[in-house]
Amino acid sequence: MRAMQTSTALEQATAPSYSSPSALAADQASATAALPTEVNARKRINSKTLLAGERELEIEHAGQLYRLRVTALGKLILTK
Repeated sequence: MRAMQTSTALEQATAPSYSSPSALAADQASATAALPTEVNARKRINSKTLLAGERELEIEHAGQLYRLRVTALGKLILTK
């Protein structure tokens, strides 16, 4: 029984106190916003942004030149 009383006192001493429900909600929202949406989040770029209105572009990678182009059906093709 005594150990139970001690843990309750410890929880009360370390638990944050909020002046209002909105302060609690704001704290919870900021904690949730800090969490990544995916465990292995990857950088994503829209193809329209990458191509900037063009139908094809050249990409240099490790000293090699590649061509990324949009087909007539709207698909992307990457060739060396």
